[in-house]
Amino acid sequence: MSGTTKEGQKSKTHANPRMMIDHIGIVVRSLEEGIQQWEQLFGYKQNSDIVLNTRQKVKVVFLAKKESLTVKLVEPTEPTSPISAYARRGGGLHHLCFRCDNLELQIPMLKNNGVMFLGSPEPGEAFNNHSIAFFLAKNNLNVELIDTLEKLGWLG
Repeated sequence: MSGTTKEGQKSKTHANPRMMIDHIGIVVRSLEEGIQQWEQLFGYKQNSDIVLNTRQKVKVVFLAKKESLTVKLVEPTEPTSPISAYARRGGGLHHLCFRCDNLELQIPMLKNNGVMFLGSPEPGEAFNNHSIAFFLAKNNLNVELIDTLEKLGWLG
């Protein structure tokens, strides 16, 4: 919890040490081409259904490789998608996703540590409608925050 120091300054709350990287998010122009690239170059395999996220106006798919981080490929479905311009410029690394124990408890701790949330938590279709939230941390680090292991269409 935060408190007050002897100098009267508000002290920072330490974020949950159980926050773990769940996946890395990569923007691609085409999921099919992205899947092929990750399979051929890095040995990843498609490990979920392709999921349409109507709120973000994207399609996503999860890729997996034994003893490696999960990768989520993200393709815009409309020119008004938040990632359309990035995809037109070639895409690339978009975000790190951290999984925590409880989104609603973690958000105030992160805000107290100076991160800027890009909106309120909303259901994430790729996560069986469990809430997700995006924030920017220092050094322009784009982070997705989740509190579930569930992924729609996950093949295990």
